Amino acid sequence: MEEVVVLIVGAGPAGLATAACLTQHRVPYVIVERESCSASLWRHRAYDRLKLHLAKEFCELPHMAYPVNTPTYVPREKFVEYLDNYADWFRIRPRYHTAIESAAYDGGKKHWVVLAQDMATGVVARLAARFLIVATGENSVASIPLVPGLIRFEGEAIHSSAYKSGRGYSGKNVLVVGAGNSGMEIAYDLATHGAHTSIVVRSPVHIMTKELIRFGMTMVQNLGLPMKTMDSFLVMAANLFFGDLSKHGIMRPKMGPLLLKSQTGRSAVIDVGTAKLIKGGIIKVFQGISKINTNNVEFHGGRQIPFDAIVFATGYKSTVNTWLK
Repeated sequence: MEEVVVLIVGAGPAGLATAACLTQHRVPYVIVERESCSASLWRHRAYDRLKLHLAKEFCELPHMAYPVNTPTYVPREKFVEYLDNYADWFRIRPRYHTAIESAAYDGGKKHWVVLAQDMATGVVARLAARFLIVATGENSVASIPLVPGLIRFEGEAIHSSAYKSGRGYSGKNVLVVGAGNSGMEIAYDLATHGAHTSIVVRSPVHIMTKELIRFGMTMVQNLGLPMKTMDSFLVMAANLFFGDLSKHGIMRPKMGPLLLKSQTGRSAVIDVGTAKLIKGGIIKVFQGISKINTNNVEFHGGRQIPFDAIVFATGYKSTVNTWLK
């Protein structure tokens, strides 16, 4: 059995940051990753136009700033480059293609007993770790809701993790399901590439500009302004900027955007131009799906519309509960 002080599971940004901090304190560790690279979500499961939705000062990893010429809102490829440089600087060497089968704490021996499979050979190794750090994030497996009739849909149905660009959808009827940041930006990308775009917005959501969110976070984190006070300003400013979006099918949550993120984890949508297209009728908004037929979607209220493709921007689910005992 291999004995390690700290075992880090996951080589995304959180895992890399943890490894760097342990390195700074000269704490030995082993980091494992089931994919063939670090930050696989950013490399392989992100759409082409993606940028960090928060300003770079809120997205730096510990002990290493972005290069001075990095844009305020970092493009995906620049963020991946930053992560690679970060791993090189701190000499982080993950064990790739390593999947955790189980991890259980042995109270008598005061360590974690971990079974880790080499996905290339199938060999399962047994590790004893004094500390176990789960850094796999919440984006392990794509989540697609069980919509009645989806299996019979004859068009293209994909998760947002498989979406790259609106190129190729010009002139097609495309439905985006999910109104988080990914869903709203994908809808914008589709519409600007000439697709006839609709989006399902089931729950209330805050629509904000990136400047408003940056200002709000700066005032709360750096100057200590109460979150509730800042939220009141942000909502007022957003209403002035975007107008009343409720008449276009987008309701605003009762809780302010910063408190909502803090207490529930739900983020405000950083608008990239989608709101203007919705207000102009270019992107259609629907409240929910009743069922899907072979070539059309029936929405709440009974209206049926044919679609060539459906993009499910419905998030991910963690798989930690399948192996962490």
